[in-house]
Amino acid sequence: MNALPPRPRRRATNITLDATLLAEAKAAGINISQACENGLARELKAAREAQWLEENKAALEWANRWVEENGLPLEEYRMF
Repeated sequence: MNALPPRPRRRATNITLDATLLAEAKAAGINISQACENGLARELKAAREAQWLEENKAALEWANRWVEENGLPLEEYRMF
């Protein structure tokens, strides 16, 4: 028996879109809900990445400073 992953729960919502873009998307056969969901997922991913970078900024700066001062660990074993 193949168990399929559960489908995400859907919730209806209202959004406001540029009328010209909406008409063009419909004419092109684009699934508006799916396109909006994909765009929202990309925006959320970018927001999470930006938040992670901000939260880890001090550690990244420290690591970069360490490499500048000490060189890359195991540099002598690099093959290129």
